[in-house]
Amino acid sequence: MTNSKERLADVAANARPYVERALRDRQLRENVRNAYTSARAVYEELASRRRVSDAAARLANDKELQQELRNAIEELRSAATRIHDVRRGASEPARAARNGLLLLAGVAIGVLFNPVTGPAVRRLLARQLFGEDDGVVYRGNGSGNSSKA
Repeated sequence: MTNSKERLADVAANARPYVERALRDRQLRENVRNAYTSARAVYEELASRRRVSDAAARLANDKELQQELRNAIEELRSAATRIHDVRRGASEPARAARNGLLLLAGVAIGVLFNPVTGPAVRRLLARQLFGEDDGVVYRGNGSGNSSKA
């Protein structure tokens, strides 16, 4: 079994190319800085809301906020690609597209099924896709009453 000094040396040796790339690559640093700035702007805008459902509704309706979030994701994706290029010669477009799609699907699932924000986002999404309510309300607890009172 290796001792902690050997494990630490191994981790440092594996991290060295990434750290060197981050120190030398100006574009990588700009990508990370821009991603942080965009994410911070989204966070500050959403954190000012008292309730999480208000923040979710704001995120679902505000095109500027959505664009800011897209910018943050794109900058992080660019930074990850530049860092990942250290390990292998060039990026593989199919893998990058798949990873981006998985990230987007994960974020969407997280927002839709989050117990705090999920119901509000699902209602908002249903209104956007299917129009206004027609008087029918789904009650998942088995109450049996399917119309508004």
